[in-house]
Amino acid sequence: MSANYTDVIIYHNPECGTSRNTLAMIRNAGVEPHVIEYLKTPPSRTLLLLLVERMGVSVRDILREKDTPYGELGLHDPGLTEEQLLDAIEAHPILINRPIVISPKGVKLCRPSETVLDLLPPQKGAFTKEDGEKITDTAGNSLA
Repeated sequence: MSANYTDVIIYHNPECGTSRNTLAMIRNAGVEPHVIEYLKTPPSRTLLLLLVERMGVSVRDILREKDTPYGELGLHDPGLTEEQLLDAIEAHPILINRPIVISPKGVKLCRPSETVLDLLPPQKGAFTKEDGEKITDTAGNSLA
């Protein structure tokens, strides 16, 4: 039985090149995802915990340091609990690293963007990222 890709969701930031490349690869696989601009519509605390659980990572693993208040908030402190990290994310959704993609094949933080290939049907054609890098599939075959 093949997977149904009508329910692919991307937590997206259109200002982020990695997020834009990931969205483009989803579309290049013939899938039109539900796009959630998470800075405008952040996931609830409960949903974020569910996504973290499905990815098999910790809340700390989805924190973004670059261009966020990570340092100012002292989030580098290893003594902070998951609850404290979630409090910071709720107050500052920019702390969520992106993009997070949900598909019938699982949930992943897609950094680098080609990580999304594991969650999709095969690409429909060649793909080159915004920076000119040609993308290969998971078997190492060039898609460009």
